[in-house]
Amino acid sequence: MDSKASFNQAFRERTKAAAVRVIRLFQQLPRTGEAQVLGKQLLRSATSVAANYRAACRGRSGAEWFAKMCVCLEEADETQFWLELLSDAEILPKSRLESLQQEYTEIVAILTTARKSYKDKMVK
Repeated sequence: MDSKASFNQAFRERTKAAAVRVIRLFQQLPRTGEAQVLGKQLLRSATSVAANYRAACRGRSGAEWFAKMCVCLEEADETQFWLELLSDAEILPKSRLESLQQEYTEIVAILTTARKSYKDKMVK
């Protein structure tokens, strides 16, 4: 397997594992209205990152790949937002969310770099 395919497989697994972590977090949220609303938004965006990255890997063209990567980046950034809100609203302690926030910070950085590299390559 070449390095690009290895990276794609590892990142697919990473985004899926992060989504599973969010699912487990959602299961532990308080049953209050606000916690459930924020939790469902978080759940949707985190699982969307994993699903759209998987779809990007199956893209039929560079343009399709790029479009899916843009969606992945947007959803990963949104996931960060919902994690911040859960902390800022004191629904969960900041310490409980730090590891997951760090994971999505890294995912956003990776997606940003991949998207920028593709754009730079297309401009040349």
